Amino acid sequence: MKIDLRSDTVTKPSRAMLDAMLQSEVGDDVFREDPTVNKLEAKIASSFGKEQALFFPSGTMANQTALKLHTQPGDQVICDKYAHIYNYESGGASFNSGVSCKLIDGNRGMFTAKQVVGAINPQDYYYSKTSLVEIENTTNKGGGACWDFNEILKIKTVCNERNLGFHLDGARLWHALVAKKETPMQYGEVFDTISVCLSKGLGCPVGSVLIGDSQIMENAIRIRKVFGGNMRQAGYLAAAGLYALDNNIERLAEDHKKAKEIGDVLANLSFIKNMDSIETNIVIFELNDDVDENAFVQKLADKSIYIISMGGCKLRMVTHMDYTDSMHEKMLKALNQLL
Repeated sequence: MKIDLRSDTVTKPSRAMLDAMLQSEVGDDVFREDPTVNKLEAKIASSFGKEQALFFPSGTMANQTALKLHTQPGDQVICDKYAHIYNYESGGASFNSGVSCKLIDGNRGMFTAKQVVGAINPQDYYYSKTSLVEIENTTNKGGGACWDFNEILKIKTVCNERNLGFHLDGARLWHALVAKKETPMQYGEVFDTISVCLSKGLGCPVGSVLIGDSQIMENAIRIRKVFGGNMRQAGYLAAAGLYALDNNIERLAEDHKKAKEIGDVLANLSFIKNMDSIETNIVIFELNDDVDENAFVQKLADKSIYIISMGGCKLRMVTHMDYTDSMHEKMLKALNQLL
């Protein structure tokens, strides 16, 4: 039995999802004639109270498009040092949009409105122009942590006062909504643009969606084309997203529960140096200095259990819908045998 906890993107479509994909009505999305894509975009835009949404093949492309919509070359984006747009998008902010990132030293990928104020550049012409604040919820490198919505509201006030855009990388926003009992509409009221992923946690094979009002989204489809993201009969993929939205969100609580149970076992292992508190489906921990990280990962791999290194001595496990109860029992037993 292979247990793959490297990411919640390793899942495969369920039989019911595949059936929905096969039965979908499709058209040429470049001509905006794919009815299933149009339905998905309208459904997600409506749920967030936004005017428009656009389907993308990846979350990175959706985020990169958002950066380009909000900025001009030479501008600066405020984000956390753990931000996905800075760490895991291949330098796309500078390559695609010609912008730099002003990194905030936050707590597990989250920061305060006060820190945002301190990061905004002066207006003098020899500084980069600060034009955008970006946050990530949940925080990937921060161990699936969920933002305090009240702090988000305070940051929004700063953005309004300083005329800054506000973008949310919501790759795992669904997890935060379930864990914190929040709603998409709350987030749609605050952020100018939001990217959400359908393959992280929701079981889809491909797909992310960028959401915003019509003014900010006016050039989104042009930028997607420039980035090579136009698709044709994309309704087969959009159908998976529609199925996931109707069937796979509430069950995320099961993944959160299993992650916390893994954390309970790890907390009792003598060779664990530190572990982030677990709110959603990501478990991040550090080994004692005298424990070889590669050897530890290999020891688990020898038991057909696969995890991933995040760098900086951090190891990660991510629970997901293909991680079954029987796999979970085997996983907990294997960890206890490492004592």
